[in-house]
Amino acid sequence: MKLAAALLPLLALGTASAQNAAPRTVTIGLGYLPNVQFTPFYVADKLGYFRAEGVNVRFQHGFVSELMPLLLQGKLDFIVGDPEDAIFARNQGAPVRYVMAMYQKLPVTIFSTKPLNGAADLRGKTVGVPGTFGSSYAALRAVLDDAGLREGRDVRVASIGFTQLDAVRAGRVDAAVGFVNNEVVQLRASGTRVGTIDVTAAYPMVGSGLITLEKTLTGDLARRVVRASQRGLKFTVADPARAFRVAQPVFGTGGGTLDILRASVPLMQSAYTRANGLGASDPAAWTKAVAALVRQGSLPAGARAGTFYTNSLISKTVR
Repeated sequence: MKLAAALLPLLALGTASAQNAAPRTVTIGLGYLPNVQFTPFYVADKLGYFRAEGVNVRFQHGFVSELMPLLLQGKLDFIVGDPEDAIFARNQGAPVRYVMAMYQKLPVTIFSTKPLNGAADLRGKTVGVPGTFGSSYAALRAVLDDAGLREGRDVRVASIGFTQLDAVRAGRVDAAVGFVNNEVVQLRASGTRVGTIDVTAAYPMVGSGLITLEKTLTGDLARRVVRASQRGLKFTVADPARAFRVAQPVFGTGGGTLDILRASVPLMQSAYTRANGLGASDPAAWTKAVAALVRQGSLPAGARAGTFYTNSLISKTVR
């Protein structure tokens, strides 16, 4: 009892020191421009969730092809990217790990302003993709393979950058690979009929999320960043309209609409997150995703899903 009493002042001093410690500055790389899709992170910053964790957060926007090298060089602490970004980098020996899911499933779709009843309708057509990288291109490859269509022979694939919406509207391509929570929403909001092809059967990939270096997992910094981000997810899911108002000063009037955010919210949650916390990665979904990449020849046989992600930082109480 005397020892415990003697330790109390020391424990109080340690707690006070931790609370008064200078915040740790953390830089998170996000997509190429400020955008409504990153609302959970903007909210976590604006509402002080990062500060409550002793973190001063900075956001750096850029293409993931630029952000991943910066992460590996230690110039960024985290990035938000497609699962393939973490999977392929780690498969090549990079010490990265996917640590929190922003989306529970892939929002990619193939869309057109003309009717699309299935992949067979793409024969003889030109399909636009941002480039021959990432989830969009991998999903298109899987859909074509599943339908017995060959790129270049049966379907022309055109790299058009992130201009899918304008390219389809202008008729520069017959269809494009985009997102159910972006281009499809915008076209329907303008009164345009949209044909889509669901890619998930051919390419059952998990959604984009937070990626960091293995060495960042050794302390408690990553856990604090993830917990603040989970709180941002929770606020966004619970009240998309308010989250939009909080975040809009960051991405501006040209960075997306409330309808896009509302279409994104269902992607942020699932039966698995309701039991295990927002941001948790469903092991069954990851197993299917990695198996799809193995079938595609993008990963070696025997690749194990658990190598690429972890749920160890997820707080189950944030639901």
